[in-house]
Amino acid sequence: MIKVLTELQPLVAGSRTVSPFPLEVHSPYTGEVVGRTFLATPEQIEDAVAGAVRSFEVTRRLASHERASILNTLARKIEEHGEELSRLIALEAGKPIKDARAEVSRGLIIVTAGAEEAKRVPGEVLPLDLAKGAEGRWGIVRRFPIGPVLGITPFNFPLNLAMHKVVPAIASGNPIVLKLPSKTPLTMLRAADFILEAGWPPEALSLFATAPDLYDRLVMDDRFKMISFTGSAAVGWRIKAKAGKKRIVLELGGNAGVIVDADAPLERAVKRIVAGGFSFAGQSCISVQRVYVHETIASPLTEALLAEIGKLKLGDPLDPETDLGPMIDPQAVERTHAWIQEAVREGARVLCGGSARGAIFEPTLLTDVKTTAKVCREEVFAPLIVLFPFKDLTEAIAAVNDSPYGLQAGIFTNNLANALRVFESLEVGGIILNDIPSWRMDTMPYGGVKDSGFGREGIRYAIEEMTEMRLLVICP
Repeated sequence: MIKVLTELQPLVAGSRTVSPFPLEVHSPYTGEVVGRTFLATPEQIEDAVAGAVRSFEVTRRLASHERASILNTLARKIEEHGEELSRLIALEAGKPIKDARAEVSRGLIIVTAGAEEAKRVPGEVLPLDLAKGAEGRWGIVRRFPIGPVLGITPFNFPLNLAMHKVVPAIASGNPIVLKLPSKTPLTMLRAADFILEAGWPPEALSLFATAPDLYDRLVMDDRFKMISFTGSAAVGWRIKAKAGKKRIVLELGGNAGVIVDADAPLERAVKRIVAGGFSFAGQSCISVQRVYVHETIASPLTEALLAEIGKLKLGDPLDPETDLGPMIDPQAVERTHAWIQEAVREGARVLCGGSARGAIFEPTLLTDVKTTAKVCREEVFAPLIVLFPFKDLTEAIAAVNDSPYGLQAGIFTNNLANALRVFESLEVGGIILNDIPSWRMDTMPYGGVKDSGFGREGIRYAIEEMTEMRLLVICP
């Protein structure tokens, strides 16, 4: 029996509050209630936005060393409470505890990197004496905080994806209102305590979940100067259509492709593809979904994949040995099964998996899939990999590009010319050489093209998005 956690109240302009609308958070594995919070009311949303506007006069004047100190203190607090946060992630998201601990470790990287970047928000000095009569003129370019930021995050990385909004906002001196996912709000509600204890101005921080009918109120509020959204393509583009003149960064979905060349390191490729396809039940926008393998090694790679998949342990996310836990809710399980059945009706073969064990969907490998099937064309967001053979690299590149998405891709090859050709030709935001597209270091520029969005995260790049460039021309 999972013990119900203490209520974690929403944070509105630095103050804990309740509302008439309780929100129960359920374990995806057992269905039991693991915690409670409250949905924000229209009045609380107004208080949050008004507080962010007022606090901007404080945050915009914080010195670099003050912002860095806040983030360094936050890093220490996350480290001290790492196991508590890991358990919260495992309980509310159903993420295996070892992956939850890895998420917390990555959270520390985000915060410590933010502390460093807070000290070096870039600027530039320009000579402007390029024409007669402009002698002695210089330009100073400096970046200034943009103003109140609205962050919106999904359920799958409750700590990390939220920190990718909060940390660059703090590092650049911007207040932030974070709209939390209703499935997994607890982790960041707890982390909010650490942010305030670290010294961030209270009114400059609000975190809450809210009812869907209040979503537009936030998105359309012109007091926000920027929206940073991570989530589905459908929701992201709808937000963009309603956001007005605000700056917006969209980190949306994907159906990540991997190319395995004829000379690829086979054992490494297999282990990494399995890790990338089935970690957290495939519920990641850069989860391995489509694998294109050279026909000369297709048979041994398929056999090795099946053997490696067979080693995965399915079960309780709180068990340290578990590799694959539950999907987030029954609807996700049902959708995954329906998409697989659609592919099978059109001729696909299920090499392993293909069905659910309660809340857990079995790791699934498909072949002979039509490229128009949802499991190939859409973002499956499930523990499912589709396998395709190819004859030459031109064919593989075209196949990866034949997608509405373009977030990240990977290629396993020892041929540098092929690697550079892929780099020049793939329509994606990032390419990982000799690893899976699921790999991410939180300081690198991260984002996509096409339906995968625009703008970049990664601390330095997010700071650029959250600041305005301003020029001062000095005349003699």
